[in-house]
Parts: sequence; C-alpha cells; structure tokens
Amino acid sequence: MLLIAFFVIPIGKSFGQESIGVKKLTDIIIYENADFHSAFPSVVKKEDGEIIVAFRRAPNRAIFNEPGTNHVDPNSYLVYVRSRDNGHSWTKEPELLYAHPYGGSQDPCLLQLKDGTLICASYGWAFVRESGMDKLKEPVFKNKHGSVFLGGYYLRSTDGGESWEGPYYPPTVPQEMKLTPMGDPIPAYNRGAMYEGKDGRIFWVVAGSDDPENTRKTATCLLISEDKGMSWKYSCPVATDERAAFNETSIYETPKGDLVAFLRTAGLDDQACIARSTDGGNSFGPWKKMGFQGHPLQATRLPDNRVLLVYGYRHEPYGIRARILNPECTDYETAEEIILRTDGGGSDIGYPWATVIDDNQVLVTYYYNLKNGTRHIAGTILEIK
Repeated sequence: MLLIAFFVIPIGKSFGQESIGVKKLTDIIIYENADFHSAFPSVVKKEDGEIIVAFRRAPNRAIFNEPGTNHVDPNSYLVYVRSRDNGHSWTKEPELLYAHPYGGSQDPCLLQLKDGTLICASYGWAFVRESGMDKLKEPVFKNKHGSVFLGGYYLRSTDGGESWEGPYYPPTVPQEMKLTPMGDPIPAYNRGAMYEGKDGRIFWVVAGSDDPENTRKTATCLLISEDKGMSWKYSCPVATDERAAFNETSIYETPKGDLVAFLRTAGLDDQACIARSTDGGNSFGPWKKMGFQGHPLQATRLPDNRVLLVYGYRHEPYGIRARILNPECTDYETAEEIILRTDGGGSDIGYPWATVIDDNQVLVTYYYNLKNGTRHIAGTILEIK
C-alpha cells in the first residue's frame, strides 16, 4: 500500500478566498507505472466506504522502442484500484475490470445506483491489418495505426465491483451513420458521467455522427434506461450545430428536476458548453457557451446541494480546474474559477472525475504527466466549506 501524507497547499489566489470556501489539502498519486500509459479515470465511493478508481491502461510504447503512445491502442484495457481509507492509500497493482475480445477499451465511466449496482460504460477500437482495411464496409471511423472504431458497450456489477456482467450493447442512435469493422451499426458511445435521477431513471448523453460528408463530426443525444441499465431507449437530441461538434458529455439532475448536460466541443476554440432540459429529458433547449475553456466536464453534488464542476485545462499553464455552481447550475458564467493544478507537462492530461468522500471533503481524480513524463492517475483532495 502506498501511504500518502496530507498537507495544505495554497495554490493560486483562488484558494483561501472565503467567498469560495475551498481549501486544497493535497495532490496524490493514485497509480503510476512507467511501463504503462494510464488515463481517463472515473471514481465512485461505495456504500461500504471503499473508493474505486477505474481507468484505461495501455503499454507505454517506449518499451517497444516506438516513438509515441496514442489513445487508440488495441492493447488498452480497463482496470481499477481501491482505497479503504478515503484516499490515504491505494492498492498497488490494478485489478482487471474488462478487456474487450475485439480490441482496446477506453474511458471506463462508472455510475453507482441507489441500490449499489455499478455500471461501467466504455467503447473500443479494433486493430485491422492493411490487407483488410480496403475491404471494410463503409463508412467506418479509421484512426491511427490501423485502429477502427468499435462503438460503445457497458458492464454491470451487483457485488460492488467484485465481478462484472456483460458486455451489453446499447442501441444505435438515429443520426449515427458509422459502421463497426464487422459491418454492423455502431452501438451508442460516449465518455462522460451518466446520472440516476430521483425517479430511478438513468440518463446517458451519447454521441453520434451528424454529417454525411464528415463522419468524424458528432452531435449528442439522450438515452434513458428505466430498468437500472439493462436496456436503453432513445429520447431526444441534446446538442447539434452545422459547424461545431459535441461529444464527451456528462449529465446531471438538479434538485428542481432539470437535466443539465455539460458538453465538450470541437470547432469552438475549446469552449465549454451547456444544454438544459426542463421537461424530464423529452427535449433540450439551445446549447450555450459557458464562458470559459476546458474539457471534458463532470458534475458532483455536494452535501449542501451545490455542484462541483471539474474539467481539464489543456492550455498553458496545463492543469486541472473547477467551479462551484449553485444547486440549479445557473451561475456558470459568474462562478469563480478554482485552479487545482498548473504544473502539467503538456496537453495529454485531464479528464477529471470527482466524488464526495466525507461531509466536507472531495476527491478529484484525473490523469496527469509532469515534464511530459509518465502518464499516471493522480488526484487532488479538497476541503469544501
């Protein structure tokens, strides 16, 4: 077990301001191994107090004397580590969560339901040799080094993550045009937090192609499950635009019952965007810019019903940032930015995900590098008053 000492680190003028009521306690390393590129974490605190951080792990291609590591590695798979003392220490060796039989898996996105069931959404890339590429039924999404997009899937656990059932495949959304390497319609996918509403429905914002001339361009729409994630139905579009693309999105339900989608964008100078449903997910109003840069975003309800919104900052100074919004998430333009870290070694960082660990402390997890070194899973513990 890796023991981590806690200490107060006043970083930037944002910390220590009574108007914000946030104190940074420490930065921690959750998992690091120079042989692996570790990225894209999500975190839950289980009912028994144990914290699980799931992430994607792939070989660091430097061990094979290759010039670089990318995010579509066919050898990537899902793993997790545990803490039983609110983040003070973590299991050293990750446990395998899932390895997809057809290719590499990305971005495990955890959701814990009120009954303790865990859902983990992911998506994958298959490696296709050059001799097969030209024979694939089009359109497919081809990426670097022979990778072809497989689409999304999800897993379920009813024993606290000790075992996982699946994979299960969500439906293909109406606007999706891309096909899998096997020639089938791509199952819905996305990176972002699902949310279980107060009526028990699960909300999931997924992405899909929306431009026949450019299948890489995506828009988002809402899927809803009424049976604890066993099946999903398409509901409505969330955000679409003729020029801008929307993809990695987290959704949140306010105490009033509004559904708020926090959207990553492309073609908008990295502007964070928001869309809101006031009718329980039957429709969403027009998307809006939030007034700041950052992606992707994830929202966590605090004990007093305020919302901690965390996001990566892939501009100099590279790091992790946050804002505390009011319970209905209406003050995003005026909420002061909280700078958690500014020491990132480049843009290959971020994807934060937070969880409340006690009445006044929050763990924010993310992947990080220092001086362009090993990509690892890190965290910041905040005290919020």
